[in-house]
Amino acid sequence: MKINAPFAEKVLCAFIREELHKFGFRKGIIGLSGGLDSSVCAALAARALGRKNVLGMILPYKDTYGKDVEDARGLARKLGIRTRLLDISPMVDAYFSLCPTEDQVRIGNKMARERMSILYDHSVLEKALILGTSNKTELLIGYGTIHGDMACAINPLGDLYKSQVRALGAHLRLPARILKKTPTAGLWPGQTDEDEIGISYSEIDAILYELIDERRPAKEVMASGFKREAVEKIEALVVSSEFKRKMPPIAKISARTVGHDFLYSYDRNR
Repeated sequence: MKINAPFAEKVLCAFIREELHKFGFRKGIIGLSGGLDSSVCAALAARALGRKNVLGMILPYKDTYGKDVEDARGLARKLGIRTRLLDISPMVDAYFSLCPTEDQVRIGNKMARERMSILYDHSVLEKALILGTSNKTELLIGYGTIHGDMACAINPLGDLYKSQVRALGAHLRLPARILKKTPTAGLWPGQTDEDEIGISYSEIDAILYELIDERRPAKEVMASGFKREAVEKIEALVVSSEFKRKMPPIAKISARTVGHDFLYSYDRNR
C-alpha cells in the first residue's frame, strides 16, 4: 500500500486545476481544521490553483480547539493562503436550545453540517468550489457525516488511504506537529477517530486494502494474521455505510432518468 508521492502530487494537482477550470472556477475553498487531511488538501490546492486562489475556513466550536486553530493558522501562513475564522457556537447552541440533547453523535453531526453550510455560503461569496477532505479509509467505513464533512464539489483525497495521505503530507513537507497529530473529526472535546472506531488506522488501512483493493475474502484476510473481530467489524462497516457513498436513488418513471439513462454532460449544440 505504498504511494509514489511525487506522482500523486502531480496527478492530484492536475485533478484540482482541471476539474475547477472545467466549470469556470479559478478558486477553491477548504474547511481547514488543523488536521492532516485538510492540511494536505490545502497544500495541494495552493500548488494547483495558486496561493491567492485558496481560502481556508477555520470553524471551531467555542474555545475548545485552540491548538487546532493555531495549527490551521500556522499552516495557512506557511502555504500563503487566505483564511477566515468563524466560531460556529452561536448557530449550534441556538439549535440545541430548541432541541436539547446529550447525544454526542447528534451534536457532532450538527457541528459538521453547520461547518459545511458555512463553506457553501462562502463558496458563493468567493465564487469558489469546495474541495473535500474525506480520505478513502473514511469513505469506505462510513466515518463521516452526510451533508457535513462528506459534502464537497470535488474530492482530491478520496482514493488515498489515511496512511497514504500521511505519506503524501510528509512529501509536501507539512509541519511535523500536523503529521504526528492524533486524528480527530473535531466533533467534541477529546474525541479521536481511533478511539471511536476501536481500531488503529494502520490496521484499518491494511484490512481494507486486502478486502477492497486485493478483493480477498474475509477468511483469507483473517488467515493472513488479522484478528477475526477486526476484519468482521471493518467488513460490516463497509457494507452498512454503502448508502453514504451513493447519490440518492431516483425512482425511474420516464424514458430518460437522471442517474439511470442521462449520465453525461448535455451538449448545447444538439
